[in-house]
Amino acid sequence: MSDTTETPAFAEPMIDCHAHVLDPARFPYAPDVPYRPSGQEIGTAHQLLQVMEAHGVRHVLLVQPNSGYGADNRCMLDAIRRHPDLFKGVAIAGLDADRATLRELKDQGIVGIAVNATYYGGDHYRGARPLIEKLADLDMFLQIQSEHDQLCMFVPWIEEIPVRVMIDHCGRPTVEAGLGQPGFRALLRLAGTGRAYVKLSGYAKFARAPYPFEDAWPYVTALVDAFTIDRCMWASDWPYLRASERQDYGPLARLPLRLFPDPADRRALLWETPRRLFGFGG
Repeated sequence: MSDTTETPAFAEPMIDCHAHVLDPARFPYAPDVPYRPSGQEIGTAHQLLQVMEAHGVRHVLLVQPNSGYGADNRCMLDAIRRHPDLFKGVAIAGLDADRATLRELKDQGIVGIAVNATYYGGDHYRGARPLIEKLADLDMFLQIQSEHDQLCMFVPWIEEIPVRVMIDHCGRPTVEAGLGQPGFRALLRLAGTGRAYVKLSGYAKFARAPYPFEDAWPYVTALVDAFTIDRCMWASDWPYLRASERQDYGPLARLPLRLFPDPADRRALLWETPRRLFGFGG
């Protein structure tokens, strides 16, 4: 991996595959949510549009945040409805969601359903198989955020059920545990399905080193080697909910220049793969 910085990062077309919208003034938080983002954590659709314009980001895959909203998808769906050419989304749905509910979400620009074991714990998803089967039937993605070894419980389902899968934030490995840790080995195993994709993002959630998160780079290398660049995508994780230290969009958008000096690799990561997967236009 290179320390290349000469190329202007924002000259290349980009699709951000993981960002949130939060607008409590228009869409108040649910009264019973465990965490209520505030201050710099709030990011409205209007604010996201300004970030996109400043950095040359043409499309964004919005992800429904557990913080603030949980399964109340209205804020995200409103953003997609207002800007259908710019946004698509990943929603939160109950494990008992029926096909009609999922199909209605798909008709509103939702490409998948998110599960977050880092937020709810693995036991919460013990009964997830019926939902995964419905997602496969509807050709929707299962998006998984897990950490440490939490992914292991999902792997048998993914291998048995022909569902397309997105793994958030490099699988959030335990950096000090090395490439051989069970959760990361399980993630690499999913490459063999041909249906799994990885978001190279969220480094601040698992790296111990500050930006540019060099202790995360061996994991990125291993993921690209296993999945190939054509099944990886870039994401910012804007507006950085619960960030332990400052994060900024520009430096994160430049990081692919260091990690992938080959322009063809960057185009696949930043543009071609997500455009193909999610049906974005030019």
